[in-house]
Amino acid sequence: MNQQAMLRKVMKMKQEMEQTQNAINETEYTATSGGIVSVTALGTKEIVKIEVKDDFECEGKEDLEILLDSIVAASKQVIKDIEKDTEEKMAKYAALLGGFGF
Repeated sequence: MNQQAMLRKVMKMKQEMEQTQNAINETEYTATSGGIVSVTALGTKEIVKIEVKDDFECEGKEDLEILLDSIVAASKQVIKDIEKDTEEKMAKYAALLGGFGF
């Protein structure tokens, strides 16, 4: 393969990578915890919404701790989901770039 063809291939792959990353960034991911809390974040890991189930009642300190723990757990899970999806979708580019010595 000549250098010009290789350069075109690399540029096309770069464009595809950017499109894939942009699609991930714009995707909303949601995770729940304990059936109490839902956390929604963009693929950029920016949390955009936290919802608490309508029938959840906080009657004391213990309930508040459960709520807070659920928010933390759902937030951690949504970040893990984003990272897993990003890794899966970007893996093919990492493999191809490895062939170029990156």
